[in-house]
Amino acid sequence: DVQLQASGGGLVQPGGSLRLSCFVSGLARDDFAVGWFRQALGKEREGIACIDMEDGKTNFADTVKGRFAISRDNGKHAVHLQMNNLNFEDTAVYYCAADVFALCNRYSLGNYKDFGQGTQVTVSS
Repeated sequence: DVQLQASGGGLVQPGGSLRLSCFVSGLARDDFAVGWFRQALGKEREGIACIDMEDGKTNFADTVKGRFAISRDNGKHAVHLQMNNLNFEDTAVYYCAADVFALCNRYSLGNYKDFGQGTQVTVSS
């Protein structure tokens, strides 16, 4: 079974930065995509970023484009989400997901079957 573990959340002031990490296990291959999602209290889950672990293609939602960056470490099956210039609207539980059939490119964030437990990000002054 695919397992995902997200970490790195916390409390940060507006304008600050956080780096989330996602470790994927149970996949004996590198041709899969990892997506990052978030869900704020009372709102629907929102896809915000993805990376193709094989070719490195990435995509970002407009709400985070220019502020967030995503990188991969294939040797560790890890993905990191660098979040900069955080604002109150970024407060949410952040989840990572992986799927061998997910399509991550400039047109798509992909569809994912397996999600990990989330990590809370709170932006507050």
